[in-house]
Amino acid sequence: QVQLVESGGGLVQAGGSLRLSCTASGHTYAMGWFRQAPGKEREFVATIIRSTDSTYYADSVKGRFTISGDNAKNTVYLQMNTLKPEDMAVYYCAAAKYVIAPLYMPQMYHYWGQGTQVTVSS
Repeated sequence: QVQLVESGGGLVQAGGSLRLSCTASGHTYAMGWFRQAPGKEREFVATIIRSTDSTYYADSVKGRFTISGDNAKNTVYLQMNTLKPEDMAVYYCAAAKYVIAPLYMPQMYHYWGQGTQVTVSS
């Protein structure tokens, strides 16, 4: 069982930046971020393949968000710039042991963090 510990959420004005962190307690194949706003389904944000540092993004965040990893710390980061009110959501870290589904699907991931709130004021 892999535990995921998230940090870095908070309140920011539109146009501002936040960095989320997620540390895993064990080995993972991929780690990513999803988000869920009230009344909406959980949606893919970004993911990184740990062994290759290959990254994938949702179209809605491309050019604004950057996912990166520190293998020594077993940690991934999500740098979020130029935040918009529509980015406001609970952000969940997710980790996969191996490939079982497309990377953008929640079903791909075996482990989930508790979630961290990102609030963007307009």
